[in-house]
Amino acid sequence: MKTIQFNWFCKSSWRKSAKNTAVCLLGCAIGDNGAILFFQLFHVHFPMILIMATAMIMGLLTSITLETILLIKQMPFWLALKVALGMSVISMLMMESSANIMSILFSGGNRLILTWESIIPSWAIGYLSAWVYNYYQLKKHGKACHG
Repeated sequence: MKTIQFNWFCKSSWRKSAKNTAVCLLGCAIGDNGAILFFQLFHVHFPMILIMATAMIMGLLTSITLETILLIKQMPFWLALKVALGMSVISMLMMESSANIMSILFSGGNRLILTWESIIPSWAIGYLSAWVYNYYQLKKHGKACHG
């Protein structure tokens, strides 16, 4: 049985995966923080678990939309949507869940309050968790969710 060596030190793959992860972060942050801001501004009182679930769903939807728009430049719409859904959902879920957990910790347990003190570190943690996964996927499969 042949053993495959995995290289964690490829600078070009780290750069490419960093770019891909940044696009994912942008999409996730817009949807997630937009949903939280909506709940915050309109004083909607839901259990925190429902707020987090709604925010994560919105983050996933905006990220998939953004990635599909970027991919349309390279391929037909339905293929772009399929690639965006297939390549990045796990990465987005990792990013969303780690960012939301950190946001709750940084905001003292109150997910409904958006502050720079909670947003910036939580999305940094979300980015880092997804970046490692994206690098691994890029090296393992030689594919990225977008160019």
